Amino acid sequence: QVQLVESGGGLVQAGESLRLSCAASGSFFSIYVMAWYRQVPGKQRELVARMIRGSNTNYADSVKGRFTISRDNAKNTVYLQMNSLKPEDTAVYYCNVAETNGISSWGRGTQVTVSS
Repeated sequence: QVQLVESGGGLVQAGESLRLSCAASGSFFSIYVMAWYRQVPGKQRELVARMIRGSNTNYADSVKGRFTISRDNAKNTVYLQMNSLKPEDTAVYYCNVAETNGISSWGRGTQVTVSS
């Protein structure tokens, strides 16, 4: 099973940027989807961005034009570049990986807090 470790979260002011990283390690078959989700207390976890087969990308409407997902295949790492951050982007951000054999794995999350 793949292990995921997120990093890069923190406290920033509105308008600033952060880059989240998620490194995948361990035994895994083949990664099909790498994605970022976020969750705030009392709400469901929501998809922020995902990359399918290392190329096709999808974004939540709320982050389009501000966030960019990318992947370093050699490092099995996925990134989320977050620009023009807003207070409503405050959440715990989770990395998710789906393998071609159907196994889905989650990281423990990293807190992003955007002050106004």
